Amino acid sequence: MAYVIYLRVSTDEQTDSRAGLNAQLDSCRAYIGRNGAGQAEIFSDEGISGAAGIEKRPGLLQAIAALEKGDALLVSKRDRMGRDPIVTAMIESAISRKGARVVSAAGEGTDGNTPSDVLMRRMIDAFAEYERLIIKARTSSALQAKKARKERVGSIPYGYNITEDGIHLEENPAEQEVIAEIRRLRAAGLNLLAICRELDRQGFTTRTCKSFRAEQIKRILLAA
Repeated sequence: MAYVIYLRVSTDEQTDSRAGLNAQLDSCRAYIGRNGAGQAEIFSDEGISGAAGIEKRPGLLQAIAALEKGDALLVSKRDRMGRDPIVTAMIESAISRKGARVVSAAGEGTDGNTPSDVLMRRMIDAFAEYERLIIKARTSSALQAKKARKERVGSIPYGYNITEDGIHLEENPAEQEVIAEIRRLRAAGLNLLAICRELDRQGFTTRTCKSFRAEQIKRILLAA
């Protein structure tokens, strides 16, 4: 049996040494060494969420394509395949159709197909999804807290300027005037395209001195 190593790290995990690509590779190579196997092809996806489907993972697609009948896709842990049980099941199905299987260097019920092994895999996958959702909730909470403190979150929102400290936001009077006018026009019953036309008529432009588009108006109203 030949092994094909697959590594994955999401954007949130890139600074975590325990989940880093090198740590995953070391774990997989140690597993291969313990099992007396030779060299293995290595494929990876960087900055890819554990909830992303197969079609969004070029490294995984290449890894699956490299599998032959009787081979194994080796991961350091099952959550490297995915943190969504449905996505993980689809990946395993694609690998199974190649006549291959998934092996985790951490074990996790991948050494067999007994009822206990299957239960272990399902439990591991469920906890991986739970951990992903917890991380997502914490990130959302942190972003909301930053917004409440009027700190910058991503790009500078329309209607604000970044202060000298590079962290906090302050209102941009000219852009706040535009936002107020957009709200007034919306309250008057104008649709997005009509608002764009009225802003254009009044001489209001975007930061780049262009006419407003409906999608921009929509984002401004949602953020307001």
